[in-house]
Amino acid sequence: MAAKDDPVVIKKYANRRLYNTGTSTYVTLEDLAQMVRRDEDFVVQDAKSGEDITHSVLTQIIFELESDKNGQNMLPSSFLRQLIAFYGDQMQMVVPTFLEQSMQAFAKEQERMREQMRDAFGNTPMGDMMQMGAPMKMIEEQTRRNMEMFQNAMRMFQVPAAGGNGAREEAQGGTERKDDLDEMREQIAAMQRKIDSMSKD
Repeated sequence: MAAKDDPVVIKKYANRRLYNTGTSTYVTLEDLAQMVRRDEDFVVQDAKSGEDITHSVLTQIIFELESDKNGQNMLPSSFLRQLIAFYGDQMQMVVPTFLEQSMQAFAKEQERMREQMRDAFGNTPMGDMMQMGAPMKMIEEQTRRNMEMFQNAMRMFQVPAAGGNGAREEAQGGTERKDDLDEMREQIAAMQRKIDSMSKD
């Protein structure tokens, strides 16, 4: 029997049906998305092999959400292009950790905003808050700034193009590559310091 704090096991069958072993019911990708929003931990296993396929299912959920014509896309095309470009790049091993830390900092900032709203307005009815207008604008503005910071942080990973051409470029290639790597390391260190400072706020 699974312990209380163990993640719920979701079985995925060959017919693509998903079975929640915790509730003994079949579920959909939307049900799993709701579990994520409720901070309910789960793992998805291939029903036949037992292989952990959680990553691919979570990716599928994002794909479905981004493809929903009635929804709102969260991932700008420019960001997706940058992310795709990192696959196979020398920075690929760094990107997952950087993205995880950035999203943790983003989530912490959003939670702090919610706490400030609760402290400022207490039990004020939602209708009154909507009429006031300002609180919602504060949230929208903070979200916009956070997304800009997130996208700008990703751009810092891009390698500066080497200057020059022909024989001069070939002669200076080794030095320029070393300079580029040094600059990238400094950029990564700077972003790490910024993320750390945000986490301590």
